[in-house]
Amino acid sequence: MNREDEEFLERINKFADEVLDGIDPQKTQVSFQLEKLKPVMEEIAAEEGSTVESIFIRYMDLASERSVTLERKFQSTMGNMNSYGDIMS
Repeated sequence: MNREDEEFLERINKFADEVLDGIDPQKTQVSFQLEKLKPVMEEIAAEEGSTVESIFIRYMDLASERSVTLERKFQSTMGNMNSYGDIMS
């Protein structure tokens, strides 16, 4: 993920932290969450001369990419911890 993508993702995530504060994403419909994010996506779309739909798709792609990266790091850390535990046994 390049710097521009990181900034894009952080901008939307920061907005999400503000407007979705206190909302349990597991218990809240995705459509409601997306509606709350729409203002920042419309703002970015206007700045980039793009559509809200393309901003949404880019956001979802980048969020998925970050999620996979974080999961890989977590699994790697857990694997290292398990290997270390085996040595200590």
